[in-house]
Amino acid sequence: MSEQRIRDLLNLGEKSERMLAAAGIETVAQLKKLGAVQAYLQVRDSGEPASLNLLYALEGALSDTHWNRLPTDVRESLLMAVDAANANPR
Repeated sequence: MSEQRIRDLLNLGEKSERMLAAAGIETVAQLKKLGAVQAYLQVRDSGEPASLNLLYALEGALSDTHWNRLPTDVRESLLMAVDAANANPR
């Protein structure tokens, strides 16, 4: 059996897969290792047009939850993590 493709994850498709690949994230294993926030930041920092919907889609893909069903506290936690990363760039 072949490895699962990013585009096969819930919420993600070919466009998301291309954006992630442009940011150096080419496998589901890489995505899982990075997590939604770091993957989102990597996509954004690569120059791809990363909206907050991508952030939510990534989190949903990793938790097998449709992005628009993510609980409010999870969304807020994601936003706080992005804000913290923006305040303390590497």
